[in-house]
Amino acid sequence: MTCIPDESDFSALTARLRELANPDAVDCWPTEHLQTLWQAGAARWVIPREFGGEGIDAETLLWRYRELARASLLTAFIFSQRNAACQRIESSANRHIAAQLLPDLASGRILATVGISHLTTSRQHWQVPTVTATMDGTDYLLNGVVPWATGAGYADLLVTGGTLADGRQLLAVVPVRAPAVVVRPAVAMLGLSASCTGEVELHDVRVSASDVLHGPIERVMAAGAGGAGSLSTSAIAIGTAQGTLDCFAEEAERRPELHHYLNPLQREADMLVESLAAAAVAGPAQKGRVSAETLRQRANSLVIRAAQSWLAATRGAGYVSGHPAERAVRESLFFLVWSCPQAVLDASLKELSCGLS
Repeated sequence: MTCIPDESDFSALTARLRELANPDAVDCWPTEHLQTLWQAGAARWVIPREFGGEGIDAETLLWRYRELARASLLTAFIFSQRNAACQRIESSANRHIAAQLLPDLASGRILATVGISHLTTSRQHWQVPTVTATMDGTDYLLNGVVPWATGAGYADLLVTGGTLADGRQLLAVVPVRAPAVVVRPAVAMLGLSASCTGEVELHDVRVSASDVLHGPIERVMAAGAGGAGSLSTSAIAIGTAQGTLDCFAEEAERRPELHHYLNPLQREADMLVESLAAAAVAGPAQKGRVSAETLRQRANSLVIRAAQSWLAATRGAGYVSGHPAERAVRESLFFLVWSCPQAVLDASLKELSCGLS
C-alpha cells in the first residue's frame, strides 16, 4: 500500500472516484470505492506514524475530505465514519488497545465505524438513554439500540458507548460480530442509502476495562478528537457543494445566461474554503474568522441552495428520478440531519422559516 505523496496523485484518486458509478440503493455497499481509497493509501491518513500510518495534519485532512466529497459524497461520508472511529481509538489514554488495533486499521485489514450519535445529537431528547451501561464487577454491560451506524454490517469494530445511571458516559470498542451484537438491516433513506446505515442492538454486551476508550465521565464525546459539528462535516458539505457547482457549470457552458446565477454561488464556495482553511490552523480557543458552528450552518445553506439551483436550471429534466441533479437535491438534505448540534439546527430552521437575516 502506498501513501499519496503529492496533489497530482490525489487528483488521480478523485478522478477515479468520479469515474465509478455511485450506488444509490440500500443493498449496494460501495466496495470498489473503498478499495480505491485503500489502494491510494487513504487508510493510513489519520493514523499516527508509530502505528504504521501517515499522521497527516488537520488542515491536509480537511482539504482531502473536501476534495473527496467533491468527487463522491457517498465515499467521503463512509470514510469519515471510519476515520472517526480511528481517531477515537488514537486519542484514548488506553494505549494498549491503540497498539492492538491501529496497525490493522492502517493497513486496511480491518474496518471500523462509529455509533455515537445517541451520545451527541440523536435522541438526546429521550428521558431514558437509548444505550445504557451498567457495572458488572469490573466490567460494563451495554444494552439498548445504537440508532445510526454506517456500514456496521461490513465492519469488524464499532466504536460506541452508553450512559450510566448517574449520567456519566463511556466510549468503547465493540466487536460487531460478537453474539450479543445484532446489526439490523440498513434503512432506505432519502439519500446515501448505499452507506448501509442503520441500527445496532446491544444485548448485555460485555465491555472490559481494556475495551474502554474514554470515560466513564460526563459528556464523553467532549473527550478526545472530533465531535458533533466538527470541521470535517463542514469540509464535506463544502466539497459536496463544489461538486454540485461543477455540474452546474457544465450546464452554464451550454447556456451562458446561467453564469449570472452560478457565479455568486461559486464565490460563496471560495469564501467558505478560505474560512475552513483559517479554522483548521487556528488555535483551540479560536476557530478562525467564523465559529465552527457558523461555518457549518453556512456550508449547509450553500450545499442545499447549490443543488436546488442546479435542479432549477435543468428545466424539468433534473426532476426525473435518476438525474444527477435530482440526486444532488436529495443528498444535500442529508446535511440538515447529519451531526447537527442544536445551534446549527436552530440556524437552519431560522433560515428555512424566515429567510436569510
